[in-house]
Amino acid sequence: MDQPDIIDILLIEDNSDEVGLISKIIDVKEWNVNFNIVNDGIEAMNYLHKKGKYYDCVKPSLILLDLNLPKKNGSEVLKEIKTDDILKCIPVIVLTSSDDDNDIIESYGHHANAYIIKPPDFDMFEKYILIFKDFWFNSAKLPK
Repeated sequence: MDQPDIIDILLIEDNSDEVGLISKIIDVKEWNVNFNIVNDGIEAMNYLHKKGKYYDCVKPSLILLDLNLPKKNGSEVLKEIKTDDILKCIPVIVLTSSDDDNDIIESYGHHANAYIIKPPDFDMFEKYILIFKDFWFNSAKLPK
């Protein structure tokens, strides 16, 4: 079997504990992933538009987006991504602690590809990430 393409994931998350948890679950070598992290909405848009220190970054294949971000919230980031002709084809998975119906409706209204509520315990969180991996890495075809 051919070696799978490397998947470039952009994680937009400001909580360092959750970044650590996700990083622990995602084994970069096993998953064949380039894993990049930004901590706020402004930094996310700079990364995606290759501004400043991100001038040579790779366009992500997939974005994991928290809604509760400083400087520019995740809903605003999602809306900007999905209305940008260059970025709108990148799948965006909202990964957030919010189970508010308005957040869910707004996210899907802005064309989120999925909405995952972060579970409170590590075992369930790991299970969700592994299900995410199985679908997006093994079943879905990502844009290049």
